[in-house]
Amino acid sequence: MSNKSKAISITRRLEFDAGHRIPNHDGQCKHLHGHRYAIEVTLTGVIANHPGQADDGMLLDFGDIKRLTNQYVVEPWDHAFLVAKEDVALVAFLNSLPDHKTVVMDSVPTVENLGNAAFAILEPIFAKAFAGSLQLTSLRLYETPNCWVDITQS
Repeated sequence: MSNKSKAISITRRLEFDAGHRIPNHDGQCKHLHGHRYAIEVTLTGVIANHPGQADDGMLLDFGDIKRLTNQYVVEPWDHAFLVAKEDVALVAFLNSLPDHKTVVMDSVPTVENLGNAAFAILEPIFAKAFAGSLQLTSLRLYETPNCWVDITQS
């Protein structure tokens, strides 16, 4: 049986720390707080059949997933405060802090919205990279070890 006919998926996990708040929440999440997020990026494609080359037998080197995910999501969000643009008072306060790392989001930074934002950022990156041979098929974002969101290609 040939591996060329099989779709294979691989996943890379990365972690980062960020602060946020859910301004209209009726519980503790309305307060400024932070999380140790973990992001799992799953790519699907076909195993390379390149005898004698570095990528032979691989879908992609995990280091390439790490490099691109770090560049476009982890590094911009790590040790940043993720704030909704509608949270005007907090945006103004964060902007008043010298050299503060703030990321203003289009929507409230729930784990669901952050997962959607990360998928929207990464999907075209992986679609264009590596001669279009890979597709971002799912992304899991953990807000805590027990709470996460799954985003899948529809």
